[in-house]
Amino acid sequence: MTGTNENQVSNVLVVDDNEQNLELLLAYLEEIDCVTVAAQSGEQALEIVRDQQIDLVLLDVMMPKMSGFEVCKRIKSDPNTAHIPVIMVTALSEMGDIERAIDSGTDDFLSKPVNKWELLTRVKTMLKLKDLSDKLERTLAYLNEVESQAQRGQSS
Repeated sequence: MTGTNENQVSNVLVVDDNEQNLELLLAYLEEIDCVTVAAQSGEQALEIVRDQQIDLVLLDVMMPKMSGFEVCKRIKSDPNTAHIPVIMVTALSEMGDIERAIDSGTDDFLSKPVNKWELLTRVKTMLKLKDLSDKLERTLAYLNEVESQAQRGQSS
């Protein structure tokens, strides 16, 4: 799996305040070619997203102090991090909770207890989409630069 260039491995942030849940998710992700980073609070997750190159966030919903809904909302409202896909991992299954997750900007969600194969499939899919999105963004930036240079050349 590639990140922002062909040689870079994707960075996945796993956020859960429950130590066993965190360890389980990290163990499952060992089967994917990615670097995992762990956080045990919403505040810690936001700090990591701000300071490191993160390609995907696996985010627990029910956490003390700051819920996953709030963390997701903050990630998605910041122009520097809005492009990072977020998968919410939750025991909540009420329609209102699902709507709240969607309203907060989540890209996908998984129900607890997490099925290993479903988790791995969704993570791989999100990382592929992120990689393609990054490539498209770089291509568009390159084309804009070429177009700007061509226009400057015509005006002189």
